[in-house]
Amino acid sequence: MPGIVSLADWRRVVTELYGSVRADRDPGHAWQRWCEARRDLFVSHAQSPIPGTERSSYGGPYLFPYDPAARVTASLEPLDADVVEVDTSDGHSTRMIRFARARFELVGHSGALEMFWLDQYGGGLYLAFRDATSGGATYGGGRYLLDTVKGADLGTDGERLVLDFNFAYQPSCSYDPRWSCPLPPPGNTLPFAVTAGERLG
Repeated sequence: MPGIVSLADWRRVVTELYGSVRADRDPGHAWQRWCEARRDLFVSHAQSPIPGTERSSYGGPYLFPYDPAARVTASLEPLDADVVEVDTSDGHSTRMIRFARARFELVGHSGALEMFWLDQYGGGLYLAFRDATSGGATYGGGRYLLDTVKGADLGTDGERLVLDFNFAYQPSCSYDPRWSCPLPPPGNTLPFAVTAGERLG
């Protein structure tokens, strides 16, 4: 199918996948289905970030073992809306609105990550981070938790935002530099290791 149509299909499939994750009362079961569905997409879909010549031999995505303690909820601390230019993997930038800070407790550490709204048609939440594993066990450019314009959304628990680091994933540019991906802003680096979610193979 044409590229634009296949991109719309990718987003539709991913959105439906995250919908099933939010509806599942067993986060571990939902995570297993998410892993299997992403693998199928990576090796078979036209919009896979894996170069076409490498898909048949691709063995990932690779992930840390599931950790129930990596699922947390975050309070949102409102910030004065601030338009910022977020660096992208190809040396450019994209405009976003920083509007809140998510605060949470994870594996015995207090964490805080800035939340962004995509400043373009349709908008969407964006939350990416680096941590002490970045550039070692995980992709140096960081990982994504939320990117609602592409369907990646774990929802809320009451008034708190669900952040499940088991679902942290690498941006498409980590597989193929032809993709241009927003990268975590400097303030979104956690000073501790998050050994949950996607890792390098």
